[in-house]
Amino acid sequence: MIKLLRVDHRLLHGQVAVSWSKNLDIDSLLIANDDVPVNELRKSMIKMAKPQGIKLVIKSIEDSVKAINSGVTDKYKLFIVVESVEDAYQLAMGTEGIHQINLGNLKKTEETKQLSKLVNITDEDESMLKELVGKGIEVEARAVPGDKKLKIQDVLK
Repeated sequence: MIKLLRVDHRLLHGQVAVSWSKNLDIDSLLIANDDVPVNELRKSMIKMAKPQGIKLVIKSIEDSVKAINSGVTDKYKLFIVVESVEDAYQLAMGTEGIHQINLGNLKKTEETKQLSKLVNITDEDESMLKELVGKGIEVEARAVPGDKKLKIQDVLK
């Protein structure tokens, strides 16, 4: 069962490893990203940040969609972390099990606009988020579980 899909440009770090994992009571963590499976440095850094007692799986976006759709992930209390809104969109549109997306930390660039203190999105991201909300997926922004949820539809025009 997919507990949550989180978008965070940093992928796995202290906030994710500790607060979200404990709050969600997960037993498996999926890092869905096209670069990490082939980038040994990033992969080893993520493995070092993995919380004890939690299974860590690192797969490409395509392989993640296949795994979720095959049912192999159904036996786990799964927390998925992706790097971008586009990755989240591909997973959510390619599978049936994603009902909630958390926007955690999306860095500011010249192409982005600020939605909240830590969430910056492009126009393309905004279009994808609107489509996800329209599909009935709850999209919210907050850094840690104790923060107040900011529902994305309330800040998107």
